[in-house]
Amino acid sequence: MHGYGDDKTKVLARLKRIEGQVRAIEQMVDDGKYCIDVLTQISAANSALKSVALLLLDDHLNHCVRQASAEGGDVADEKLAEASAAIARLVRS
Repeated sequence: MHGYGDDKTKVLARLKRIEGQVRAIEQMVDDGKYCIDVLTQISAANSALKSVALLLLDDHLNHCVRQASAEGGDVADEKLAEASAAIARLVRS
């Protein structure tokens, strides 16, 4: 089971809302809405995605990385490197 297993319903609900936001943005563009209004909605969708990413990262740290750290060795090193790389990607985005 993945670290987000307990939060799967919450993650999926958030992703469905984000999907709806993106569809609404598409409709705004199709309707020729004001650029700033479209950009505002894009910013909101980006923030929502980052929120889901942080939830998943927190679950990963508290489940996968914690479990690997208890095991130690190469598994722990691999999970810590994965977490570090994921954090770096989130910071750059």
